[in-house]
Amino acid sequence: MENYNDNNIVELGGKVVTELEFSHEIYEEKFYRFYVETKRMSDYTDKLPIIISERLVNIGDIKIGEIVHVEGQFRSYNQIIEGKSKLVLSIFAKDIELVQDESILTLNDATFIGFICKKPIYRKTPLGREIADVLLAVNRTYKKSDYIPCILWGRNAKFCEKVEVGTRLKLNGRIQSRNYEKKLEDGTVIPKVAYEVSIAKLSVDRADESDLKSENV
Repeated sequence: MENYNDNNIVELGGKVVTELEFSHEIYEEKFYRFYVETKRMSDYTDKLPIIISERLVNIGDIKIGEIVHVEGQFRSYNQIIEGKSKLVLSIFAKDIELVQDESILTLNDATFIGFICKKPIYRKTPLGREIADVLLAVNRTYKKSDYIPCILWGRNAKFCEKVEVGTRLKLNGRIQSRNYEKKLEDGTVIPKVAYEVSIAKLSVDRADESDLKSENV
């Protein structure tokens, strides 16, 4: 039997950089959204959205400047914006605590088990670096799925060029934010943010239960 808790595991440390704002309510349980900044080894910071339940923590304790340790899942849902469906991503907190240790600010570890749901896009940068974009469908309870955009590099990217839709993968990496600009039909340019998982390790499940593993160069 599939263990949905093992399909989607996220652990990160970050500094709160926005006030909490109301997100939604389900069965009289209120959920709130806020953003944290987490550091890469390069000192670049990713700004990531967190969703928490009012029943999980004292909402008043989550303040700008506080350092939090979050355990949860990377989830998605489709939102209709201007008549078009958009994939909205956020980290759903299952556990959260306030900490004082700033070394946790580089903690950003995500593991997913799911299925490739569209053909991977393989390409090379102008400098010749290999990249592949993969959309992974990760099952969770109540027959729902989360759709996780992943980016792979080097040998992993080259391998995914030939991986078929429906292949079951186990991927491990870190959740990242990426700023970009979108040009509208009237010529207006607006800033946007995309979220994706930069993959460091992968394994592929085969019918004979053997694994094919590789790591980035």
